[in-house]
Amino acid sequence: MIETDKLRALIDVLIEKDVAEFEHEDESARIKIVRGKIAVQAPVMMQHHAPTHAAVPAPTKADEASDDTFITSPFVGTFYRSPSPDAPLFVDIGSVVRPGQTLCIIEAMKLMNEIESELSGTVVEILAQNGKSVEFGQKLFRVKKA
Repeated sequence: MIETDKLRALIDVLIEKDVAEFEHEDESARIKIVRGKIAVQAPVMMQHHAPTHAAVPAPTKADEASDDTFITSPFVGTFYRSPSPDAPLFVDIGSVVRPGQTLCIIEAMKLMNEIESELSGTVVEILAQNGKSVEFGQKLFRVKKA
């Protein structure tokens, strides 16, 4: 798992060097960065060791649903449900999603990064608030697999 500070430094270097595409893989995650988009290909339920100052919610019954998958934040940033304040939402509760479909945008280090679904299913819960900060590994959406 790549640390947030290291990810930020990496993104800075990629911007500085005008790199269009970058891939990194280790035993815990595979990260592919394409200019304007970031797709994380890793187990959706990534282990996240929260800093001691962060509050981590206790697991709920929703966490235990076997056919539900959580889409998590690949990094720290600001969560947006639509491309602009007056634009339609990317997805809402009940939306049917497919692989490659944009679910939200996370703004990190002045970059707007589209977060895409890696599975087919139905959005059953949206766990992040529009315009609010999210942490690395924070659950954003609960999706019932198709």
